Amino acid sequence: MIRINLLKPEKKDVKLAPKTPEAAFKEKNTTPLYSLFILLAIAAIVVLFFFQKNNISEEQDLLEVAQQEKKSLQYISEKLQKLETQRDTLQNKIHLIDTLKSRQGNAVIIMDELSSNIPDWVWLTETSFSGNKIRIKGKAMSNNLLADYIRNLKESPYLTNIDLISSTLRNVKNSEYLEFSMTAELAPRHITLLQPETKGEEK
Repeated sequence: MIRINLLKPEKKDVKLAPKTPEAAFKEKNTTPLYSLFILLAIAAIVVLFFFQKNNISEEQDLLEVAQQEKKSLQYISEKLQKLETQRDTLQNKIHLIDTLKSRQGNAVIIMDELSSNIPDWVWLTETSFSGNKIRIKGKAMSNNLLADYIRNLKESPYLTNIDLISSTLRNVKNSEYLEFSMTAELAPRHITLLQPETKGEEK
């Protein structure tokens, strides 16, 4: 015969073994040590944070100083560049003045030769020169007067290579005249004499 027990089984109370004094003391001391470790970790994080913040502040100060020095150096560089530009301008002016001085003697001789050898009824309208090359433009009342002027210039010891470029007959108000253009050169020996003196080194 089969029996079925419909009653709930009884729960058995399991009694834990009592803790020993050593285990209770160890458990009691573990909690404060863990809390102390957490506090020390938090303190270390806070110290590290302020240390990093101090380093960042120092880096920012150094960056500001470097930027100020860069601005100062940029101002000095711009000022030096401006001074160099002024120096180059002055050097160009000095070179131009020296060139004009070296040609001043040439101009005096050229104008003296062109005017002293000119016949009556011949007059000049334009003269220019570059280096030792001279360009002459003028008017003459006849071919003979123009030929006399050319011959006089050829006899000058200061001029050479006299060359008539053009001669055109003009008629204005029933008056005829020749409009001419010629070139000449300053004699090389006189160019040498007119160069600015240079002081040689004493030996």
